[in-house]
Amino acid sequence: MRALGSVSPLLVVGPSWVGDMVMAASLVEVLRLREPGRPIDVLAPPAALPIARMIPGVRRTIPLGLGHGELGVLARWRAGRALRNEGYGKAIILPRAFKAAIVPLAADIPERVGYKAELRSPLLTDARPDPNRKTARTLDRFVALGLPVGSIARAPRPRLMLPDGAVDVATAKFPLEGEGPVMVLCPGAEYGPAKRWPAAKFAALAALAVKAGYRIRILGSPKDAEAADAIAGGAGVPVDNLVGRTTLIEAAAILACADVVVSNDSGLMHVAGAFDRRLVVLYGASSEKMTPPASPFARVLARDLPCRPCHKRECPLKTLACLEGIAAEEVLAAAEHLRR
Repeated sequence: MRALGSVSPLLVVGPSWVGDMVMAASLVEVLRLREPGRPIDVLAPPAALPIARMIPGVRRTIPLGLGHGELGVLARWRAGRALRNEGYGKAIILPRAFKAAIVPLAADIPERVGYKAELRSPLLTDARPDPNRKTARTLDRFVALGLPVGSIARAPRPRLMLPDGAVDVATAKFPLEGEGPVMVLCPGAEYGPAKRWPAAKFAALAALAVKAGYRIRILGSPKDAEAADAIAGGAGVPVDNLVGRTTLIEAAAILACADVVVSNDSGLMHVAGAFDRRLVVLYGASSEKMTPPASPFARVLARDLPCRPCHKRECPLKTLACLEGIAAEEVLAAAEHLRR
């Protein structure tokens, strides 16, 4: 029998992107405050699920074994039917894709809240307009789905909590020699090259930072291996290249212990922000107004050009002027300022 009222569990259909899942932590916090004691579960693809496990207040994480961009209608329907007996009273669907609404419908969840998009309104019971999608903070848009229609509330900063012992495990597995503050470089950005500060500039930063007394670590997914190799090879100084060697939890633990993090607008940037790290963020094609760092100790570096933010995967002008215009010396100066 389905549980009634506020005691029925709530299902959050989470995003595929790591950074967006970090921002979903703000929604979970609001839901916890509005309905204390109501169980909150998160459904998401495997790539983002480790982040969901670090969100305070999440009771259970449910893997959706489909990759980003994969339609998989039948697989989604089957996944939803498998959840029918869980007693969910409400689902909040964060992705705007049509396919994201299939699981809650198949699970017979009576309340299904999400934004109008891709002609999926018939699959929702509360289909909301999304007029500020290209201007509002993603945090605020996510939180709005957990509030009554018309409510105005600024999202709390997202926070993550590492599993017990995660720092000790990461420290033992990836020891770092030497003394001095640790600067972690995050050269990746899943969305595309127009969000990535060039590897040559990261290499120049690493060289300057080591001369200033820093120890350098590089984090990222296997997709960032080429950039990381270029940084390590071009810096001419000792660099601890961990790209492709860590799990997401291990990367989070390393970020949580860093003295300063330098990152593109990426998933790892949002992870570092959720741990309140000193953070220098380099913005190119994306907007610092829509996806700002959560850390109160963050510095944003961007160029005010007529062409940005273009939100394109690759620079339409083939110049990447928005990122090429940010010098390594400027980044190091921002990092040093944060540490004073």
